[in-house]
Amino acid sequence: MTDSNRPNVLAHSLFSDEDIALFRAGKHYDLHLKLGSHLIEVEGQKGVQFAVWAPNAERVTVIGNFNFWLAHEHPLYPRWDGSGIWEGFIPGIGNGEAYKYHILSKVDGQQHEKADPFAYYWEIPPRTASVVWDIQHEWNDQHWMQTRSQANALNRPFSVYEVHLASWKRKVEEGMRSLTYAELAAELVPYVKEMGFTHVEFMPVMEHPFGGSWGYQGLGYFAPTSRFGTPQDYMHLVEAFHNEGIGVILDWVPSHFPGDAHGLYRFDGTALYEHEDPRKGFHPDWKSYIFNYGRNEVRSFLISSAIFWLGNYHADGIRVDAVASMLYLDYSRNAGEWIPNQYGGRENLEAVSLLRELNEAVYARFPDIQMIAEESTSWPLVSRPTFLGGLGFGMKWMMGWMNDTLEYFKHDPIYRKYHQNELTQSLTYAFTENFMLPLSHDEVVHGKGPLIGRMPGDEWQRFANLRLLYGWMYTHPGTKLLFMGSEIGQTSEWVADDSLHWDLLQHAPHQGVSRWVKALNTLYSSAPAMYERGFESEGMLWIDHADHENSVLAFIRRGLNEKDDLLVVINLTPRPHDKYRIGIHAAGEWQLALNSDDSKYFGSNYSILVSAKSKSVHSHGHSQSLELNLPPLGIIIYRRNA
Repeated sequence: MTDSNRPNVLAHSLFSDEDIALFRAGKHYDLHLKLGSHLIEVEGQKGVQFAVWAPNAERVTVIGNFNFWLAHEHPLYPRWDGSGIWEGFIPGIGNGEAYKYHILSKVDGQQHEKADPFAYYWEIPPRTASVVWDIQHEWNDQHWMQTRSQANALNRPFSVYEVHLASWKRKVEEGMRSLTYAELAAELVPYVKEMGFTHVEFMPVMEHPFGGSWGYQGLGYFAPTSRFGTPQDYMHLVEAFHNEGIGVILDWVPSHFPGDAHGLYRFDGTALYEHEDPRKGFHPDWKSYIFNYGRNEVRSFLISSAIFWLGNYHADGIRVDAVASMLYLDYSRNAGEWIPNQYGGRENLEAVSLLRELNEAVYARFPDIQMIAEESTSWPLVSRPTFLGGLGFGMKWMMGWMNDTLEYFKHDPIYRKYHQNELTQSLTYAFTENFMLPLSHDEVVHGKGPLIGRMPGDEWQRFANLRLLYGWMYTHPGTKLLFMGSEIGQTSEWVADDSLHWDLLQHAPHQGVSRWVKALNTLYSSAPAMYERGFESEGMLWIDHADHENSVLAFIRRGLNEKDDLLVVINLTPRPHDKYRIGIHAAGEWQLALNSDDSKYFGSNYSILVSAKSKSVHSHGHSQSLELNLPPLGIIIYRRNA
């Protein structure tokens, strides 16, 4: 039906009473199907259904090119049920139409032009309008989707290549522009496949106004950035990865959002998505705004966003950014700058509740994906089920391992004997969570320099140390994450406006690092001892962690079958050791699987035994032992002969 006073908009709704009840209860997990802009047909007319939540608005109209951005042409109807939703159908407009909501606030009397929080597509920044878009797509990754539960399981290899899409590679001949989604499908996918990574993780692809935020200051919680192409172009990129057997993890930011005028901030003239009180609603570090996790409608918004990316874009997991900032009310705040919870504590109970509900909702619908927490504190049970009191994540970043390991590798080898506990202490808590070992973008920005820049010694020693660092990460229990550029030994700090320095691969040291990472991925994915018990204490058996004087570590990685055992020996100094005796738990012959000192990795090619047979000589508490030559600044891995 039409209203004679509003001839341009039909009173039409996609909401049922149940939808409204779920929305207001914070339990509507498919809110994107109701709010936002949708191409439909009403009374025989094709057009667009609009719906927006703005409970403190006096009037809401849709503005766009179709009405010359005039604020009075297409007013929406407020729902009668007090939900705060404004809606209506505009006939005669279609796919690709740019629009915003013009909101007159009844609180401050101000007029606000806002992009659609539920838009599927946005104009290319710096333009800020939303775009009506049909995101229907005939997916061609059925085999992956049907079998991905195996690739994403906790007892399978999980080696992640973290990527910033805008700077992985740029077209130098075209003004250093970023690659499109289509070009990334043609170039990034085969590269990740060749390097042997099992998964790729995208720094946020959700639409964001400022490219310098790397996507972490986002506003388009339902839209891939238009910088590199259309939503369907992005879908083809995901498909390309899936058809090569590679999973896609997405960074997702429910912790904060920027205060751009066209965004979520004071959406209807009030603190709608954020807290009114800056002690809970403003983030002092990032100068951004914190979601009101206790507001049910906001909870529906956030959980619907996660569900949307997993369902509509076939994401294989979500890495939740800055979880620690959500968990603590006093995060980055001094005394007097925060409000305790109802029990007087510093825990953000509303955020804890949201995270638990988020993980329950996601895993109920997508049991074959992984939810991963970037959580930097000792909050207990992050990766344990909610029914046990946990937060319900599948994995947690092991920030302690990363910090201690990088601190250790900065030491000159002559002093490392005094710091060996910096490496070994991670094993005292390695099995309290399902840990992912991250060497992420955060470690190569803000003046920290590249990883190779932290390694001591001359050129040969620095590259040997870098290979050692990666060898320690891959043989340590837990899943793996490596930021782009680290696999080629990039020699400068990552710059988001530049390309990785691929020309470095002309040089032998960088070729060696690249080959070494590929070799580690190959062994990791093919040796069950490396992943079957990656989160179990039974998966690792120390042989010796106390040889501080020689800075040597020796341990066994164990799978479900004893025949798959791997022996790992690490020499963290430039001094080789001949006939170094290693106690061994099983008699027999051991065959060399990997040697970081091999010349093909830019190693010294020190004389290493290709195979070694145990002898009945007691050592390290074992009746059998091996005599091995340990290369300088090297890691050697042996496997049992069947």
